[in-house]
Amino acid sequence: MELSHQQIQLIKQSWVSFRNIDPALVGDVFYGKLFMENPSFRRMFPKSMNEQYKKLLDMLSVIVGRLDNPGDMMNDVTAMARRHVHYGVKPEHYSAVGKALLWMLEHGLGKDWNEAVKQAWSTCYNMIATAMIDAASEEKV
Repeated sequence: MELSHQQIQLIKQSWVSFRNIDPALVGDVFYGKLFMENPSFRRMFPKSMNEQYKKLLDMLSVIVGRLDNPGDMMNDVTAMARRHVHYGVKPEHYSAVGKALLWMLEHGLGKDWNEAVKQAWSTCYNMIATAMIDAASEEKV
């Protein structure tokens, strides 16, 4: 599963809108949706989410910025996956996170969200989630 050049461009163009939004707002929307649909996930996160909101935006910005260089991006993704194992993240959690991410993007992009953008982000997330699940399976807790 690879991203086409056109999909990479769609992701980069759509992400520009998010870089200028307050991380607290983006994070609150994403985690609000995630926790509403998966209340048990809340225990894996700190009480104060402000730092987590910034980490979410920073991580997404790094991934988007490195889409043209998948090797570098996958090194970051693999390291992140190994950290997430120690937080209690399990393979079955990734689909819920992907669903919340796509929901956040759809609502944040509004009229700029379309089937091509959705497919690009879905493909990107699935590629990353698969790499993270694979990396996590190699990590010993």
